[in-house]
Amino acid sequence: MSYPDKRSEDEWRAVLSPEQFYVLREKGTERAYVGKYDSHYPSEGVYTCAGCDAPLYRASHKFKSGCGWPAYFDSIPGAVKRFEDNSLGMQRTEIVCSNCGGHLGHVFKGEGYPTPTDERHCVNSISLKFTEDATKAKV
Repeated sequence: MSYPDKRSEDEWRAVLSPEQFYVLREKGTERAYVGKYDSHYPSEGVYTCAGCDAPLYRASHKFKSGCGWPAYFDSIPGAVKRFEDNSLGMQRTEIVCSNCGGHLGHVFKGEGYPTPTDERHCVNSISLKFTEDATKAKV
């Protein structure tokens, strides 16, 4: 798959920490309950991709799921691409940044959370940055 941000793996290694590279570029997962955005609930602002700074989620999309990772019920339109992921012996839906292809986490449906979409975007904190500047969402 081709993305607008076409940096090479060496270029990504130069700008990301080893932990960010593992998650964003190698599809890793950070441990539950350790990410800085797991318990972060601002009233306004935008979560952007830690790799390329593309806007991904509004603060108003975030909800308390108790899963150990930041949870969102929706993304900014067009910000996230979905792919079938059959790793680990289960079927899941992987989500990546539409701009750079950075791995964000997975989407789960039908878990019963009282959200408008009946979805939980389970996102690695290390894949994100936060800004209070809501205009960054461009929507």
